[in-house]
Amino acid sequence: MDKADKKIRFALYTNKSTIDLVDENYEKDNCESKSEFIQKAIKFYCGFLRNNDNSQYLSTVLMSTMEALFRESDNRISKLIFKLAVELAITMNVVAFKSGVDKEVLKTLRGECIKEVKKTNGIFTFDEADNWQKGL
Repeated sequence: MDKADKKIRFALYTNKSTIDLVDENYEKDNCESKSEFIQKAIKFYCGFLRNNDNSQYLSTVLMSTMEALFRESDNRISKLIFKLAVELAITMNVVAFKSGVDKEVLKTLRGECIKEVKKTNGIFTFDEADNWQKGL
């Protein structure tokens, strides 16, 4: 560890509300200590000040935050789609086992279902399928 990286102790005078903010947030940022959180906050703010175009710096921070949110959202959606696909596979296997549908009828039905799902933008309920089968 060189001299620039050696930790030193210094007095910090601040108001209680600032310390309360540190207390509330340092663990949320995965910091092991309040000192680490304050050090990261100082480096962040200095980077912000050093940047000539502060709006660009903020845009970068906002963009990385948005990307993280989108990644998490994609991850959750992917897991839900997988679960839905498993349930659908179970349903299709049970129906296929019980019904014995003719291959040509199935081919025609698939084509009609594609048209119906496109027409309704993927919002197709069981009630609509029931009415469709009854010719209503």
